[in-house]
Amino acid sequence: MSVADLLNGMPFADHLGLEVVEAADGRAVVELPMYGELSSVPGRQIAHGGVTYALADTAAGAAVISLHHKPTPTVDMRMDYLAPATTDLRAEAIVVRDGGSVATAEVTIEDVEGTHVADARGTFKTGGGGDGGAWGVTPGDDSLDG
Repeated sequence: MSVADLLNGMPFADHLGLEVVEAADGRAVVELPMYGELSSVPGRQIAHGGVTYALADTAAGAAVISLHHKPTPTVDMRMDYLAPATTDLRAEAIVVRDGGSVATAEVTIEDVEGTHVADARGTFKTGGGGDGGAWGVTPGDDSLDG
């Protein structure tokens, strides 16, 4: 199963409308159509900050997973909100550091008009568990090798 297939099948991503367009070699692109239920302002279409955060987290996670082919839980994510998100969004993530037990990815989010909406930097747990997994517990077949 590919990283994109795995994440596009995630119920939360499906609920929001997130689509992993690309995830390979430490890079990912995720798109999100903007619609009324994602708004934080009644009567207007302005994405709630949590929606933008979820987009960044999904993109960064997909980039890291594309290198490890197993779950890589988020440890920390920092967001800089630069402009209101009022139209469809696109996040591009790249892994900037892939260490022995954590990886760091940077994310740029723009709207379809090219407005720079947000930047994020996330840290993800990639190993260190007793079984080689992130936490040392494997709740089923989490491998992306098949």
